Amino acid sequence: MPKRQKFPYLLGSKWTAQHKTYGWRHFQVANRKNQGKWVYAEMVADCDPNVRFWINAKLLHDNSQWRAGWQSLQEIKAFG
Repeated sequence: MPKRQKFPYLLGSKWTAQHKTYGWRHFQVANRKNQGKWVYAEMVADCDPNVRFWINAKLLHDNSQWRAGWQSLQEIKAFG
C-alpha cells in the first residue's frame, strides 16, 4: 500500500491570515515541497503575486494565525 500524502489538498487552497502578513491577508498556496517529515507551502498574496513566502503547512492548522478560505474583516473579528 502506498504511503498516504500529507496535506493532499494543499496546492491551490486559499487562506486568510488573522493578522496582516507582508501587508496582506488573503493568500493562495502556489507550490508545495516535502522535506523529510515536513511539508511546506509557498504562500502567494492574492492581490500582489510578488509577495511570496514559504511556511510549514502544519502552521495553517493554527486558527490563531490562519483560517481556511478567504474571509472578510467582519468574519475575522467574529472569530477573533
